[in-house]
Amino acid sequence: MMLTGALAGCHPQQQTAPRAAPQPSTTAVRFVDLSTQAGLNYHWEIAGPHPYTIRQTIGNGCAFLDYDGDGNLDILLVGDKIVLYRGDGHGKFADVTVQGGLTGLQGDYFGCAVGDYDNDGFPDIYLTAYQGGTLLHNVGGKSFVSATKAAGLAPQPFASSAAFVDIDGDGKLDLYVANYVKFDADTVPQNCSVNGVMGVCPPRVYDPDKGVVYRNAGGGKFVDMTRPWKADSASGKTLGVAFADFDGSGRPSLMLANDEMAGNLLRFDGKSFSDVAATAGCAYSANGNAIGGMGVDWGDYDNDGRLDLAVATFQHEVKCIYHNDGRGLFTENASLLGIAASARENVAFGLKWLDADNDGRLDMMITNGHTRDNVADVDKGTTFKQASQFFHNDGGVHFSDASAALTGDAGAPIVGRGLAIGDFDNDGKMDALAVDIEGHPLLLHNETSSVGHWLEVNLIGAKSNRDGQGAVVVAQAGTLQVTRECTTSGSYMSASDKRVHLGLGGASTIDTLSVRWPDGHVDKYSGVEPDRVVTVKEGQTSTP
Repeated sequence: MMLTGALAGCHPQQQTAPRAAPQPSTTAVRFVDLSTQAGLNYHWEIAGPHPYTIRQTIGNGCAFLDYDGDGNLDILLVGDKIVLYRGDGHGKFADVTVQGGLTGLQGDYFGCAVGDYDNDGFPDIYLTAYQGGTLLHNVGGKSFVSATKAAGLAPQPFASSAAFVDIDGDGKLDLYVANYVKFDADTVPQNCSVNGVMGVCPPRVYDPDKGVVYRNAGGGKFVDMTRPWKADSASGKTLGVAFADFDGSGRPSLMLANDEMAGNLLRFDGKSFSDVAATAGCAYSANGNAIGGMGVDWGDYDNDGRLDLAVATFQHEVKCIYHNDGRGLFTENASLLGIAASARENVAFGLKWLDADNDGRLDMMITNGHTRDNVADVDKGTTFKQASQFFHNDGGVHFSDASAALTGDAGAPIVGRGLAIGDFDNDGKMDALAVDIEGHPLLLHNETSSVGHWLEVNLIGAKSNRDGQGAVVVAQAGTLQVTRECTTSGSYMSASDKRVHLGLGGASTIDTLSVRWPDGHVDKYSGVEPDRVVTVKEGQTSTP
């Protein structure tokens, strides 16, 4: 999480200027923190003495999930205590940790991944941890039980983010767990000096650790396929994980955001992974430097039908936006999009694409917070707590810094880490859940008054995994075409609502709604009415 010198071997493409002048946002997006009113009585506190170490400030994650299948999003908060809140769909949450069987969990937990690994219709959870890790099996939407040992999952040394996805296309969700650096109580040094002030060491001081990939063998069993699938070719020091079929191959690829190491884009060919990040143009920044990669997310911000990539980075580094040019190539163009300057001085962790005003264009939200608790003693212009940011998409060619949308406590400085996106009150407007590791969770309710039409699609796979993760949903409404992926992965140590949200702008009817399932076949529907949540089952013939 510190700057490094330029690396050779990267020759990024140059992006030409947009043809048309960007049109600034005319929509007043508004997010309000409702955590207290909603009943989220949780507080994170960094344990241990000052100055903090790299383990203490890595942070925590959160999740939106519908654990009981009632159609309303629930909330999972990860830390020294694992807390589960049941949502009523109207903005109120009840603590059901005891009923959910989560009070006896022991571990130094960081983040989470959510996915229905046994295809029983109820989402399961994997908790990442320092020297540990726990797989929680959802028992009928009522409670969770630890299935870690029975599943064959080994304790991880320093796990950060994780993700469920069907890698090999067998209809069962596999699991990737990222690891960070080699660090324990005996590691020397624990702290490092900057201008005579001891504090968190930069990641370059420590050797990288690498992630593991588990194949879902069925029957609740997982098999470590890291070496057979050549996933051990990754750089290590991974903080962010996100899957997507970026090239239309029908197979998900894995993007790893690594801390001051080359980023990895692991493409699966049906037998093994190969790292194509350097040749694709997303391993480094536009100037050829390794970046302090934290959060990562995929999304088609310009509606050209191809999934683009965003990577959150450290202070004084460009928050990279890699445009998917097709043919397996990317161009980093955060500067031309207007994001680079406004976000440069922050340490960004959580990062998600979302269409906040349903205009059919993906906006971006970022949670910020430094890693060095006494950074003000080293750099008088920098603080440990930093305000989150929101960028509005102006026509797919420019983003406006619209962070004023985060009103009141929503825009207050925090030590931001995890970030999840979902519509917790089912009103068609995407909300957010953010982590402050020296404070309370922020439940950011979207109170934008003027929004476009929308559709939320809840996918149920048959031959594909039941979650439908990896499916791509395309809505054609007049001249507007919106492409979105079904996934819970992305951001930082967090999991988002699996329902696919499509902003439709002024379109009052969806001409064609298509779902390309992970096995490659496509279901198409016409005349779908917007402004509702619909369920689409794989192979369904009637219009939802």
